[in-house]
Amino acid sequence: MSSKSVENSIITDLGLAPEGHLKIDWVEAHMPVLNKVRKQFEAEQPFKGLKVAISLHLEAKTAYLAKVIQAGGADVTITGSNPLSTQDDVCAALVEDGVTVFAKYNPEPKEYKELMIRALETKPDLIIDDGGDLVTILHAERPELLETVRGGAEETTTGILRLKALEKEGALKFPMVAVNDAYCKYLFDNRYGTGQSVWDGINRTTNLVVAGKTVVVVGYGWCGKGVAMRAKGLGANVIVTEIDAIKAVEAYMDGFRVMPMHEAAREGDFFVTVTGNRDVITGEHYDVMKDGAILSNAGHFDVEVNKPELQARCQSVRTVRRNIEEYQLKDGRKIYLLAEGRLVNLAAGDGHPAEIMDMTFALQALSLKYVNDLHNSIGSRVVNVPYELDEQVARYKLESLGMGIDQLSEVQKSYLDSWAEH
Repeated sequence: MSSKSVENSIITDLGLAPEGHLKIDWVEAHMPVLNKVRKQFEAEQPFKGLKVAISLHLEAKTAYLAKVIQAGGADVTITGSNPLSTQDDVCAALVEDGVTVFAKYNPEPKEYKELMIRALETKPDLIIDDGGDLVTILHAERPELLETVRGGAEETTTGILRLKALEKEGALKFPMVAVNDAYCKYLFDNRYGTGQSVWDGINRTTNLVVAGKTVVVVGYGWCGKGVAMRAKGLGANVIVTEIDAIKAVEAYMDGFRVMPMHEAAREGDFFVTVTGNRDVITGEHYDVMKDGAILSNAGHFDVEVNKPELQARCQSVRTVRRNIEEYQLKDGRKIYLLAEGRLVNLAAGDGHPAEIMDMTFALQALSLKYVNDLHNSIGSRVVNVPYELDEQVARYKLESLGMGIDQLSEVQKSYLDSWAEH
């Protein structure tokens, strides 16, 4: 146990560490790709002498990522990226393992932000961000802390949108790798990870059957595709709402009904928002919803379901089960909101499966090494994960499964490279 991490950290209870260690040990045993990266880092020490600040959903899989980066020589500080997804026992275990932690489950909004700022006040050389929160604080509120930052990596669609807006204004001060846009992130994490974990969270929270119900999936990006696919597998009748005509046609050809939200609002039993935008379910939709409709969100921020407009229509609010708030409307109907409209898969569940985050967090770790190695030549912009790193993670995954793939022969390579010999 590091006395430095114990003295500097702000957590709920160090005594919770034993349970946290068990959780971390479990995911480590199911993250073979990240284990391979850890061995590489232990040998190469790419972060020796550097400080790394991480803001991610602070549960066991994230904790293991922090330990892998620490194994690469870094002095690691970590904070949460959502007040309801932080697990206090995992925080305690990390502190015992020498990681400085500024995080608690469900702190007040002011304290939640202060904990993020404390992580940045360590003056990191590199950052890993989720939703762009660290980058936003650095640029908008604490620019004096920018001086040491070489670059970082961003986990989410929402965060990349914020980064690109900052870059477009010419205000971004260091390079950031768009990890979310890598194939091994969105094809697997966003689709299979979100698809499974959203329904894990909804099912364990509500204890209700999905089969035969109507599920409205709001947004048909990669996350929405996963949520819709798993809802269909559970026996639901699935409706998709979209603003993008191409994605709407795709949803239709995938076998789902497509309609505007004001029509879908009348039919849904379960609603899952996955747009990354605000106010996709609002007052006009509450006005026509069924009695007993269940609302949930799987986008980064708790703004997709408009809570003030729901509150304005109700005569009472009560918590009927953990992570379920019952809003009784003035006309007697009841609408249920899961996990305060925050990420239902993390606030009301354990997040994505370990095998899925294995690939994503391997990308994060390798991308952090990449941006550190080349930060002087990249410039202050948003860059994609190099294809070579993306493919490396996929090959590690295949190796862990005991699978091989074919390779092009020299004749085949020559054929593909030629324009004349076809």
